Amino acid sequence: MNTAPSPWLPSAPCTPGRCAAHRGPGCVTVGAVRAVLRLVSALAVVLAGILLAPLAGPLPPGVRRRFTRGWCRTVVRAFGVRVRVTGGPVPATGPMLVVANHISWLDIPLVATVLPGRMLAKREVRAWPVLGRLAARGGTLFIDRDRLRALPGTVREMAGILAGGGRVVVFPEGSTWCGLAEGAFRPAAFQAALDAGAPVRPVRLDYRPAGPAAFVGEDPLTASLWRIATARGLTAEIRISDPISDVQYPNRRDLARAAQRAVASDSANRPSPSVHQWVGSRPAAVSSSRTPV
Repeated sequence: MNTAPSPWLPSAPCTPGRCAAHRGPGCVTVGAVRAVLRLVSALAVVLAGILLAPLAGPLPPGVRRRFTRGWCRTVVRAFGVRVRVTGGPVPATGPMLVVANHISWLDIPLVATVLPGRMLAKREVRAWPVLGRLAARGGTLFIDRDRLRALPGTVREMAGILAGGGRVVVFPEGSTWCGLAEGAFRPAAFQAALDAGAPVRPVRLDYRPAGPAAFVGEDPLTASLWRIATARGLTAEIRISDPISDVQYPNRRDLARAAQRAVASDSANRPSPSVHQWVGSRPAAVSSSRTPV
């Protein structure tokens, strides 16, 4: 049974029919057999990660990070996605709040290929088949987005991880967007960086072409998996910006705005077509309740 979303939850005008199904000029697909082989390969890699996760627990932190990065790279490649990384460098150790724009479930392993850390996700992710179990074993922090009272506790938990020298990864838009349009960064998570005195590292994610990777609205996970598996030449671009200090922006709202400007800065010279121009200008439904916050 579907229930109305809480009015405070972030939303986007992106829907599967308007955004994800739009592949754009030059986008072609692979055959069904190749797509199935990609899905089988990716599933095998994910299952291997679940089986090996307990063995990685006792390893030194540096070794665990390398293991996580290598495993996530293998997952992304199994889907046929090419990866380009610009920016950096990134210190191997030390506290850091990593913030990125949010387009797809694929963002999670993609960010982990360069900046592995404790992910913040909505509690529904824990119920996802296979992936939810893997997320829990990987130390994901789950938040109930329908309970505002739980938010301060989550922020305290994040601050504790940062204060202990750990890294936390957040998608502060709070919902997925198609990549042609973007949402505002919510400031709550940035309070954890201020409380812990940790730097914020903005990361921009882009997919070329944008349509197949978008996981928006009421899009089923299975449909998204198939779109990505059938896309030919799908490329993910990761741009790592310079860190932002809490000393520069001692207010969480100002810190959130600064991080959002850094993430959006390289989109200024890109074409800016209407996000839904290919189907008209009717208002769309609210964005996905299926993706991490």
